Amino acid sequence: MNYWLFKSEPSAWSWADQVAKGDTGEEWDGVRNYQARNFMREMAVGDRGLFYHSQDEKAVVGIVEIISEAHQDSTTTQDRWQCVDIKAIKELPRSVSLAEIKGDPFFDDMPLVKSPRLSVQPVAEEHWTKICQMAGCKT
Repeated sequence: MNYWLFKSEPSAWSWADQVAKGDTGEEWDGVRNYQARNFMREMAVGDRGLFYHSQDEKAVVGIVEIISEAHQDSTTTQDRWQCVDIKAIKELPRSVSLAEIKGDPFFDDMPLVKSPRLSVQPVAEEHWTKICQMAGCKT
């Protein structure tokens, strides 16, 4: 299993919106960055992701599961843009802020710290485990 991080502006798509989609999940559409698209092409059904609220909150708030492999993004007719579908698995007992993550040298090489603008990015297993521990949940 691989781990990922999905960033979203809560005003555009929030954790509550994701949860409301239930088991059918939602297409993670609208990504127009080649690197982020390439990461989605690497995802497999069953991989897990951290759901991250950007803008004012800047915190990991939930866990999602990838429920489809990469496919054509329905918001464009251009073949080069693909996306995956994700569903909410659980809300974190406690959000983990970007400030907390940046404040811990353990995360210095995490893409969220090194490439903060990238909307979809990989998460190393050790980073995943520590964020889940910080949030008070089991992986």
